[in-house]
Amino acid sequence: MTTKVMAFGEALIDFLSNGATKAGELESFTKFPGGAPANVAVAVARLGGNSHFVGQVGDDAFGHFLKASLEDYGVETSKMLMTQEAKTALAFVSLDDTGERSFEFYRSPSADILFREKDFDASWFADAKGVFHTCSNTLTDADITKATLAGIKMAKQANWIVSIDVNLRTNLWPNGQVDTQRVIDWMQSADVVKASLEELAVMAEDPFALIDESLNAGVTLFVLTDGGNPIRFYTKGQAEGTVTTPKVEVKDTTAAGDAFVGGLLYQLAEQGGDRQALANLSQQDLHNVIRFAAACGADSVTKLGAYPSLPNLAQAEAQLKQF
Repeated sequence: MTTKVMAFGEALIDFLSNGATKAGELESFTKFPGGAPANVAVAVARLGGNSHFVGQVGDDAFGHFLKASLEDYGVETSKMLMTQEAKTALAFVSLDDTGERSFEFYRSPSADILFREKDFDASWFADAKGVFHTCSNTLTDADITKATLAGIKMAKQANWIVSIDVNLRTNLWPNGQVDTQRVIDWMQSADVVKASLEELAVMAEDPFALIDESLNAGVTLFVLTDGGNPIRFYTKGQAEGTVTTPKVEVKDTTAAGDAFVGGLLYQLAEQGGDRQALANLSQQDLHNVIRFAAACGADSVTKLGAYPSLPNLAQAEAQLKQF
């Protein structure tokens, strides 16, 4: 069995706009399974990885749809809880003419943020190797933050790689105000961090100083995206590396970042899947890993939706040959 990749956080319904309407006409939306960590889990499974999802949905029609959708794509869901205390989260996603998204979330509270520290089970981390992945959407209140940090602690104790995608959504935070210190502390607890330049600018006046601080705090690999500009990556004591992003026709960016992260985690699992193996990767190894991840992200934006747009291994490798 290949190294386990376990994504923790929200699974939700993306209601994706069917396009702009004429004045006076009603806008329509199509239901898709989504949520950043769930997307990442599917991305890993699509590539052939040993993918697991940890989180909670409502014991409702949407929650059952999400569980079945994850299973249909090959994600292991035995660690996915259901509750009658709250409904499954919803997100309405509108697209502009370039495929860029805007979100409206219904999540106050939703089932995903009622997952608690006690819901984690140490036996989930019994494997000698693994990757544990989280996003900042599980930091928006104190209780879900405690649960997130409990999962990270268990992963570290098991010598797993801890991965973080900052994936900052300010409209999920109370009054739209991000607790930047909470996010920074969580970010600096990881081995691998993926963030955009725009996200770091929310948290620090000097994003590059924050990257240096994070590497000194113990982060092994820091990956910085900046739209269509080259991806930059940093390791402590090493020169900055860059990877050019492929040029493709963009239809929908909904899952682009999650496809990228899924490709990154799939490769890190293939390269060894523990913290020591990560530390031993050369600059060229890391360049190849991130180039593969970039191909996954590029392939995903050529298709609509979240799960349906995520590439399989053959599609990712075909895209890789294009740049």
